[in-house]
Amino acid sequence: MTTPKTTTTGLETATLGAGCFWCIEAVLERIDGVLEVDSGYMGGSVDEPTYKAVCDGDTGHAEVVRVTFDPNKLSYRQLLDWFFQAHDPTSLNRQGNDYGTQYRSAIFYYDEAQKLVAEAAKAAANEHYGNRVVTEITMAAKFWMAEDYHQDFFANNPRQPYCNALIPPKLKKLGLDGKGTTK
Repeated sequence: MTTPKTTTTGLETATLGAGCFWCIEAVLERIDGVLEVDSGYMGGSVDEPTYKAVCDGDTGHAEVVRVTFDPNKLSYRQLLDWFFQAHDPTSLNRQGNDYGTQYRSAIFYYDEAQKLVAEAAKAAANEHYGNRVVTEITMAAKFWMAEDYHQDFFANNPRQPYCNALIPPKLKKLGLDGKGTTK
């Protein structure tokens, strides 16, 4: 483990892959109880990966978000329920037009308790999606922070064409747009 599940302040950490980290970051940062969302890379074999190397598919890393949340306001299971609603967990190595192993659906757990909750959340999602969920559940490894320009990307680039086409409709579908935010 490289990041503790529970910090000294009682906060917890989750690391999730759901396609492009810009999209999942924009969703999760609007959830009440989520305090911080960092975009980065995990699950590969290359130290200090770059965005270009990850996109080339040569590192084995997934684009992920590391989420710091308050378990008194949002349980890990509730966070995973948002995760499963925010992307298509039935698409292997693909989200929309983004494809490759770096866009895989993944839950990186930090301890046995998180693993068990992740397995239960995946089982529930499988019931909903007709047993087609391909989300991997894997022990967390070193989290590599993505380059600075990837952090808070949608908030800093709301008119960027890719983000503008994908994120506002997703936020609306989830009831997290405008005044409908839960934060």
